[in-house]
Amino acid sequence: MSIFKNIKAIATGMAITFREMFQPTVVENYPDGPGPLRGAKFQERFRGLHVLQRDENGLEKCVACFLCAAACPANCIYIEAAENTAENRISGAERYASVYNIDYNRCIFCGYCVEACPTDAITHGHGFELATFNATNLVYRKEQLLAPPPPGRLPQVKPEPALTNAH
Repeated sequence: MSIFKNIKAIATGMAITFREMFQPTVVENYPDGPGPLRGAKFQERFRGLHVLQRDENGLEKCVACFLCAAACPANCIYIEAAENTAENRISGAERYASVYNIDYNRCIFCGYCVEACPTDAITHGHGFELATFNATNLVYRKEQLLAPPPPGRLPQVKPEPALTNAH
């Protein structure tokens, strides 16, 4: 009697398979779909590419405390700190991150860096297109991670050192 149950179960499965095989395929029309993301849909809590935030004055929120790098289990965050000066103010604190790199070859998007940041300087954005043929393109620099300045505010720019023409 159990052999008939097995045959019936296989026949039921095959009937479902044949019925679905002739139905039209329903897919998201990503990259050509409508909207700003061209058909891609994601949840609000999605952890995408990181974003280094700015404050309301356009200054960087990162104070180079290294807590995000210490919290990262993949060891993919590299920071170099520099001191703010009165004429060259980059962040609202004494220090700022002169170099801030994230190696997406190693990043596991765990969110520990976001949780560890005391100034809410680093957040997860919604960027998801990371594919590249060259692994060195997956090391994102500070300039690629920084959020644009608020409207009407220009970011502080380091003055270029004067070039001397010594012969």
